[in-house]
This record gives sequence, C-alpha cells and structure tokens, in this order.
Amino acid sequence: MVREFTVMVERDPDSGWLVGEVAELPGCFTEAPDMPTLRANLWEAITGYLKVAEPAAGELTDFVERWHVKAIA
Repeated sequence: MVREFTVMVERDPDSGWLVGEVAELPGCFTEAPDMPTLRANLWEAITGYLKVAEPAAGELTDFVERWHVKAIA
C-alpha cells in the first residue's frame, strides 16, 4: 500500500540543524544539517517505523490540518 505522509520541518535554534517530524506517525522524527540529508533520513525513519508498526498499520493516524497561531507572550 502506498501512503502519503505530512512532514513538518523546523530549524533547531541551538544547533542550526533541520528537524523533520512525520505528523501521522507519532514519535517518527529525525534531524540533519541540510535538506537533502534530512529527506534521506526521513525516508529511512518512515520505512523503519512502518516495518515495526505494520501489524497495526490500520491504526495509523491521518493528518487533517496544520495551523499557524500567533500569541503575545
């Protein structure tokens, strides 16, 4: 089965590295110094996650929406 996943990418303010998290796979994330390496690392992280989670594949969440909220601190 082919699935499409939503990846959120942020830059760590301390290290400057990129951090990618897969919205539909809780706890599935990785980091890298640049975008090409992050993409490769994410592919590996997703593949590994799905191998372990395969018996419960029907229980994976579906990404619905992402919001940007401004707050005054």
